[in-house]
Amino acid sequence: MGDLIVTAATIITMDDDVPRAQAVAVSGEEIVAVGSLEDCRAALPDAEVIDTGAAALAPGFVEPHGHPLISGVATQAPARSIAPWDAATWSEVQEVFAHALATSDPDTPLWFTGYDALLHGHPAPKADELDAIFGDRVTVITDNSGHGVYFNSATIRLHGWDTAPPADPVASHYGRNADGSLNGQGFELPVVTAVVGPLMARMGDPLLSGAHYYALMSRGGYTSTSDMTYDPKFAAGYEALAAAPSCPLRVSMWEMSITDTYSDPTTFTAGEHWLTKAGVKLWTDGSPWVGNIAISFPYLDTEATRTAGIDPATAGGAQSMNYSRAQLDEILDHAAPKGWQMAFHANGDLALDLALDAYEDALHRHSLMGTDHRWRLEHCGAGTRAHFDRAARLGVHVSLAPFQYYYWGELLDGAMFDHEHGARWAAFADAVASGACVSLHNDGSVSPPLPVINIATAVTRRTRNGTVHGPEQAISLDQAWRAQTIDAARTLGREHLIGSIAPGKLADFVELTADPWRVDPAAMIDAVQVSGTWLGGRRVDLGEFLTAVGGGDNTEHAHLVERSAPGCC
Repeated sequence: MGDLIVTAATIITMDDDVPRAQAVAVSGEEIVAVGSLEDCRAALPDAEVIDTGAAALAPGFVEPHGHPLISGVATQAPARSIAPWDAATWSEVQEVFAHALATSDPDTPLWFTGYDALLHGHPAPKADELDAIFGDRVTVITDNSGHGVYFNSATIRLHGWDTAPPADPVASHYGRNADGSLNGQGFELPVVTAVVGPLMARMGDPLLSGAHYYALMSRGGYTSTSDMTYDPKFAAGYEALAAAPSCPLRVSMWEMSITDTYSDPTTFTAGEHWLTKAGVKLWTDGSPWVGNIAISFPYLDTEATRTAGIDPATAGGAQSMNYSRAQLDEILDHAAPKGWQMAFHANGDLALDLALDAYEDALHRHSLMGTDHRWRLEHCGAGTRAHFDRAARLGVHVSLAPFQYYYWGELLDGAMFDHEHGARWAAFADAVASGACVSLHNDGSVSPPLPVINIATAVTRRTRNGTVHGPEQAISLDQAWRAQTIDAARTLGREHLIGSIAPGKLADFVELTADPWRVDPAAMIDAVQVSGTWLGGRRVDLGEFLTAVGGGDNTEHAHLVERSAPGCC
């Protein structure tokens, strides 16, 4: 690749030494100079000058908490999306059902993803309701949270569960009728996988589905991401995508603590610039949308929670913990001496207490206090200033989920929780003020991969419906943009390579249609669009990438269907 000088109307570097520039000089995959056009010509006299035509060029967005490969399997064709941003009401969901029945091969199973009882305003379906819609057509629906699955009698018969109902796997369960037979519902990842996995082998090419999700992330402006539910079974798929021409994403892995190899080192043939294993991931509690987060305050008894099947008498509380303290200590004691970066999913305040207690004791036990360990807390929906202050003191990074507030804000404040707790959900200002390193994320398939929406939400506290809750929890544009670029890169341990436009870093950029600092924050989502991305000094060609992946023999990747839901939020 020849030397290049890349220009735009303005270049937002996220580098404090040179915050704005006219041009970037690139040799090979690396940035060698940033500044005026003259500065860059002096650094690379023979370089070709390419004017991107962008209103602004910025460092490529960094997704610190994603699930790119399995999100593709779970959301892209042959799966059909009924997520609330694609089908807002149950009536619209039914239209998707009808279209699928009318236009697809009747011998092929149907899989719909993205159901949300709270936002769709419809109780989770059981087999009898789905039988009335789909008859003998094998059909499954996965919950948008990744924590639930709903299926009809034809699916039960196909699995042989009509005569031999399965036992409940560890930390998950099937819904049952009074006689013990299955009612067409299941909850938590092992059950979701057991229901959906065997069907996927009959439905399509999972590697190509993963490639389409890569492309979706690229269109949103992401150039680096992470897999927070990495399993070694995914390695070959990731290698294949990284090897494809114009691959649009670099990926950092956090291996699930439920594997047998979570503390083992991993080397990828693509090289660490493309693929790297960074740490270990586990879940201290569940999802707000299905009622199993560990909180000290109650769910409200409202029409919304009743429709979603959330019983305030049993939902939430300490019983929603997925691990005992002893189990967490065992995992930490196994992984910490090997230098892995720990990441704990924690939505509720009790889950955050448990995670921080376990972290603090383990950091002392393993002489890691005061070191640059960068252990992590994920989501932190009910996090308070006290939680974030404690995280900062321990050197723990905080990754927040703006999408929880953006899509569910009206429900969180008054329909799910009282105003005191619901209005301040995703407390951006408290987290930043604590001094902890704060990042923003989309969480794979749980929300569309649109970092500009994350940033706008953190700056304005506007929900999708345009209302504002907890305005005191808004942060500045600079703080939010850093949380999606350089601070997200720090959380990945990759700030020496990505996250800002500076000499010595990889030439990963996003082209924008407007300078975000020159638009009304309330209009940012519409005004600031992504027109393209660059990786390693080359503009990404998504057509080339998808054609290459789709044209290959991907049969060796059929096993990717064994896990078909990220199971995170």
